[in-house]
Amino acid sequence: MRKSLFAVLLLLVSTPAFAAEEPSGCDKFKWPIDRERAALTAPDRVKLASGSEQAALPSTGITLALVTPADAKLPSPPERAPKDGTFAGFTSIKTAPKAGLYTISLSAGAWVDVVQDGHLLKPKAFSGATDCDGIRKTIKVELAASPLVLQVSGARENAISITILPSE
Repeated sequence: MRKSLFAVLLLLVSTPAFAAEEPSGCDKFKWPIDRERAALTAPDRVKLASGSEQAALPSTGITLALVTPADAKLPSPPERAPKDGTFAGFTSIKTAPKAGLYTISLSAGAWVDVVQDGHLLKPKAFSGATDCDGIRKTIKVELAASPLVLQVSGARENAISITILPSE
């Protein structure tokens, strides 16, 4: 009786951990990622320092240098507090993009916040997978025709590649 009770408890405890695992492999994203993955790994990515201002949405991928969360001085508190030992940073886009649905993709695991008109935008969709070279996470966000701030926090490395592309 004790062995069967132990087995049931073990099964109950291990099931949530198994269910919480993220999908693995490039084919596990919810939508095609070829264009984003190519931009994230292209050799012509623009290198930006945290806090930099861009005149317009970059047409290529960017590599954003990150610093400690205390040094990042993010313009808005991130929606998810960064863990100790992680990195953060931001860039501002001064010229308003054309309003519409955009796909924002990251090369590595991190939290991304998009701020427009002083408000954090809620993603319309999210997809992520491990073990896909060059891309880890992608979100879809409805952007207004106004300047924006892109904030990254919780990254394990001190740089991350990012794309902001109109959704197909």
